Amino acid sequence: MRPANLYPTPSQFYTTLKYLLIVINTLFFLSACTNQKQQDQIFRLNIDTSVSSLDPAFAKDQANIWAVTQVFEGLVQLDENLKVRPCVAKSWSISTDGKKLSFSLRNDVYFHPNACFDKGKRKVVANDFVFSFERILDPKTASPGSWVFNHIVKEYNPFVAVNDSVFEIHLKKPFPPLLGILSMPYCFVVPKEAVSFYGNNFRNNPVGSGPFYFAHWTEGVSLALKKNILYFDKDSTGKSLPHLAGVEIKFSSNKESAMLEFFQGKLDFVNGVDGTFKNEILSKNGGLNEKYADRLNLVKFPYLNTEYLGFNQTAINKNPKLKALKNVNVRKALSFAIDREKMLKYLRNNLGVSTVNGFIPLGLPGNRKRDSAVYNLIKAKALLAEAGYPNGSGFPELTLYTNPGYLDISIFIQNQWKQLGIQSKLEVNSGSFHRQMVANAELPIFRGSWLADYPDAENYLSLFYAANFSPAGPNYFHYANDGFDSLYDKALRLTETEEIIRTYQIMDEIITNDCPVVVLFYDQAINLLSKRVQNFKANAMNIPKLKYCEIK
Repeated sequence: MRPANLYPTPSQFYTTLKYLLIVINTLFFLSACTNQKQQDQIFRLNIDTSVSSLDPAFAKDQANIWAVTQVFEGLVQLDENLKVRPCVAKSWSISTDGKKLSFSLRNDVYFHPNACFDKGKRKVVANDFVFSFERILDPKTASPGSWVFNHIVKEYNPFVAVNDSVFEIHLKKPFPPLLGILSMPYCFVVPKEAVSFYGNNFRNNPVGSGPFYFAHWTEGVSLALKKNILYFDKDSTGKSLPHLAGVEIKFSSNKESAMLEFFQGKLDFVNGVDGTFKNEILSKNGGLNEKYADRLNLVKFPYLNTEYLGFNQTAINKNPKLKALKNVNVRKALSFAIDREKMLKYLRNNLGVSTVNGFIPLGLPGNRKRDSAVYNLIKAKALLAEAGYPNGSGFPELTLYTNPGYLDISIFIQNQWKQLGIQSKLEVNSGSFHRQMVANAELPIFRGSWLADYPDAENYLSLFYAANFSPAGPNYFHYANDGFDSLYDKALRLTETEEIIRTYQIMDEIITNDCPVVVLFYDQAINLLSKRVQNFKANAMNIPKLKYCEIK
């Protein structure tokens, strides 16, 4: 029998080659489509300040916080309304005396796969929180977040892993704000293996358990994060998070350039509006100009930031010429003379809330809302006359200390005080030098702002507690009131939320009556988003939670 022909005929060869080329081209096409789809699912943003560390122990400013929040997570998290929600801890309980918090951990949370682990990855357990929290307190770490546990937890054995799934915190005394503090990046969980493996280089080799894992960082230029397919959390429909394929962050201090890139479609997100574009993009009422309605979305929400003028009692006492400022009616007159509505309308396109009453801002339980602005020139003149300075007669010239970013507002205030017959001059210093002089109690009157460290009114009220005098504490006014201090101590012993809030409001009213500060306005955050971004979530801390984002 004739053996079979083992070699194809020329016709068969070319037919096979033809189909093989079709298959190869199809595979290349599908691969290109997949890569393009993944590229399309990357969220791109710019941060105008470079990240200094990707270690959550050093997440002290907005740039670091925004970056590490995508890579790491903690026991609890905040939702859009600043409510504390479960995260790595699925539930928790507080003892009847308020001194022990017990957390039950999920059993499906893993650290990102990394060479520091023997098996490539590892489950998060209670001992990881013991290590992470002790690391924050360790002087060798030199974390700027060590204060979060100072004077709160017991000196001996404050953090306990009962077993892999149960973690406890033992306190010296009840401290209701602690749950909110635990949502801060300082309290995110890190693996001991990674800290030991990378040493000082853990700052640029972060290993967390968050929705995105670290891919690449060129310091001062860019940061790339990729989707964590092992991430445990799901959205409201039960779909696994995150939806994005990754996150690309650029670092450019040129806000004008970043805005241009946003308009060119090279960025999906801009935090705030650069002054160059403010009047172009925003209406006078703070909304989006109609011509941009089909190109971008504007998201505006309360921001836990109170802008103010502060009076430092120690600095005032050192200068006999400023004795007038010791009179509460004088301080109130200076406050009533400022037309906040006009200031926000013409200087900030109405970005902010002018109807202020108290130091606790909108967005936090404890804020005391009011129906009208506090501008009242007639009342201001009457108070000044009652203090012995009718029409400003005999009143000393004041110096208002500020920084370049608030020069326009300071000039506005200076002109408002002229209506009372009060003359003033401005001294403008760099931001860092200004903050240093404020902390050292060198400035009688200064412009300041307080951005919440954690979402509890106690964080604002702590600025007026006598034991917190600067520079050791945040009481930059050197304000002391025994009644206020007594209520502050009481509030930390309370466990019922409604009673705590009522106490906070009474304390805030004491501050309003004593007027150690003039609250200028409550801030608002503004974000610009490309039309392709959906389900963007942020809260009054102005920290975007990109794990919920989708790109259509």
